[in-house]
Amino acid sequence: MSRRNNLVHQALQLIVNTGDHGVLQSELWRKLSASSREGSRIALKLENKGFIRRERELFSGRWTYRLYPKRRPTSINSIIDCPCLMCPEGFRCGAWSSTSPNKCEKLTEWILNLMQNGTNPSGDN
Repeated sequence: MSRRNNLVHQALQLIVNTGDHGVLQSELWRKLSASSREGSRIALKLENKGFIRRERELFSGRWTYRLYPKRRPTSINSIIDCPCLMCPEGFRCGAWSSTSPNKCEKLTEWILNLMQNGTNPSGDN
């Protein structure tokens, strides 16, 4: 893997790990030991591919960009209390069978509770 591809991968990992807080572009390049020119090109590449979003920000009297991940890794915590995981009818459940997620009251209730609490079932919040 070339140095540039390695930097792109490392940059994306660092940005994803910042979550909703994001990271200043200048901070990221320092962490990667890259030049600002290299860093700007990597940020633009990641933005053009749809992996991150860049928001202009005034920081310490200078304009820079804060980089945010567009997607975050999901975790098992997003579905840990889904009723389907422990359902005794799970082996029979299917879209066109007599037991169906389309008609399941427990599943519907779980999804409605997630929506009321402002939680995204995919774990992306």
